[in-house]
Amino acid sequence: MSTKYKEAGVDIDKGNAFVDNIKGIVAETHQRGVVNDIGGFSSLFAVDTDTYKKPVLVTSTDGVGTKLAVAKLCNKHDTIGIDLVAMCVNDIVISGAKPLCFLDYFSMGKLDIEMATDIVKGIAEGCKQSKCSLVGGETAEMPGLYSGSDYDLAGFVVGIGDRDKMIDGSEIKVGNKIIGIASSGVHSNGFSLVRKICFDDLGLKVEDQIEELGCTLGEELIKPTRIYVQSVLGVLRHYKINGMIHNTGGGFYDNVPRILPPGCRAVIDKSTWPVPPVFTFLGEKGGVSQTEMYRTFNMGIGLMAAVDEADAEDIRHHFEALGEKAYIIGEIKSCTDEEQPQVELIN
Repeated sequence: MSTKYKEAGVDIDKGNAFVDNIKGIVAETHQRGVVNDIGGFSSLFAVDTDTYKKPVLVTSTDGVGTKLAVAKLCNKHDTIGIDLVAMCVNDIVISGAKPLCFLDYFSMGKLDIEMATDIVKGIAEGCKQSKCSLVGGETAEMPGLYSGSDYDLAGFVVGIGDRDKMIDGSEIKVGNKIIGIASSGVHSNGFSLVRKICFDDLGLKVEDQIEELGCTLGEELIKPTRIYVQSVLGVLRHYKINGMIHNTGGGFYDNVPRILPPGCRAVIDKSTWPVPPVFTFLGEKGGVSQTEMYRTFNMGIGLMAAVDEADAEDIRHHFEALGEKAYIIGEIKSCTDEEQPQVELIN
């Protein structure tokens, strides 16, 4: 057997061993609808046409950005996969879709089976939390593009919804209340700025204990992105939501306008929820303005929902009953002046 490819930096046998290593982990995520096991050239998933009368497939793809660099510094790779799943499934559940199946793309300079298995364990955990089946992926050794233990991740999710029940924000109207659902921390956005402040400007290390945070810097920054799928779907079984926002890159100023219909603006009261200490720490130590903080980070609110005023408190309580911390953080007002901003943060 030729060893030239291995000498060039790609070990086919190790790749096959890795696939064998993760088959059991992947199988634990499979639910009804999965037709075949991993290892084939494609994955098959049967659509439940009994439940969905007018089925619409809903897709999303995302990564975790330079949070990967923090995982490497912490030498902790078993939670970054949760972030990967979260960034994808949260994007589709806000349209009312249920995640069905997930695929990942994992590329590195040289395959480390132990580290790669930890990454897949995280992906599988994210799939379990969102009740989504991990059905396949791509693992690629690419020496020359990645050095040492560097790696990159991308995720792809397919979900399903009923066309007549999809949520796109078009039913948002003046008088709606905005419910904010708490984040678990920084999630997976703004890490280029986080790393600059913490590591370049302040010279901190991930093992440094930060008094304001009550833990090490690494423990705070590596916290996985919260997955909202089961809570949102649980609320939607009982209540109507007119529009939702996954509060990721762009924060409040760029994400909220994406779902507002003409004539509407969102007024959000910053005093209505507790901002986690990590954001106060980053803002003060990094000299970042409040406007930039609320445009870069989630500031403690990972998901927002616009709902009818009459249902707002009931929906908030339902989110709380499902394990979320929920706050009424604002309302939808009329926007009659073209120069008026679509998002206003007060207090």
